[in-house]
Amino acid sequence: MPAPRTSDAEFIELWRSLKSGTKVAKFLNVAQSAVHARRRNIELKHHIKLEAADSKARQFDNLQTAHTHAARMTLGIENGTVIVFSDAHFWPGIRTTAFKGLLWAINEFKPKAIINNGDAFDGASVSRFPRIGWDSKPSIIQELKACEAALGEIEDEAGRAKLIWTMGNHDARFENRLSANAGEYEGVKGFALKDHFPAWNSCWSCWPTEDVVVKHRWKGGVHATHNNTVGAGKSIVTGHLHSLKVTPYSDYTGNRFGVDTGTLADPAGPQFTDYLEDNPVNWRSGFAVLTFFNGRLLWPELVHHFSEGHVEFRGQVYDVSAL
Repeated sequence: MPAPRTSDAEFIELWRSLKSGTKVAKFLNVAQSAVHARRRNIELKHHIKLEAADSKARQFDNLQTAHTHAARMTLGIENGTVIVFSDAHFWPGIRTTAFKGLLWAINEFKPKAIINNGDAFDGASVSRFPRIGWDSKPSIIQELKACEAALGEIEDEAGRAKLIWTMGNHDARFENRLSANAGEYEGVKGFALKDHFPAWNSCWSCWPTEDVVVKHRWKGGVHATHNNTVGAGKSIVTGHLHSLKVTPYSDYTGNRFGVDTGTLADPAGPQFTDYLEDNPVNWRSGFAVLTFFNGRLLWPELVHHFSEGHVEFRGQVYDVSAL
């Protein structure tokens, strides 16, 4: 007869006692693959490492983590702050005002989690779109170095905050080009974007609570935030459209929100110059601050670029130029 299902805490205690997938599987009377899958899920969920002594566990980890992202990561936040930024499109040599504001906010609010909501990596040189004239784009290694430098600064300020990366369509360019043109190298370390950023847990969606989902994109258009929360039946935080706004929606279930986290980049930055052809865009530079009380999301707040070196938040302007 199989053992009763264990809680996460019981599984963690059992694993740390036995340190072997074989022994845990035998104790629980389940398949080893199920044991290792649950171990990985618990590691991602609780931001911990369950050390494995047996070779089968290491083989499973190598197979599972080579090129895949967790479909969903849950945080179970009751009280505290989560900061969500997106569409940084980090570029060599550029530290935007919004990025400096992000460092200020992390230090100010000591968030429980920091979510990089996609498109930190631009992938300009591996875009499916043709080159525009004789424009100059950074190489892959230059972009990776820019991402490593910027995300490294965030890591330095993060303290005990969980670091989550919900993957975006630009981020996917890195592996899409490789899988399409160098498929023989599948499984080789370094051929997945997340191999270069081990401090960040990658996934397609992150759920701070069961009623709030953070993911890079869903619906498009000017009414995307409204349509997202209506369609999801949850509060939903997305990036991709760079618009930086909060749209409330109410029905018989109460209030929920559609949030666009804008862009951490400068809308007039070199990432977009030729692409936009000097056209006006309904974009705003900034990020979102989510506050939770007793498991409920309070009205989402936005930090946005006010002027060079200054950000606006809660009716005040803060000088972040020295960061």
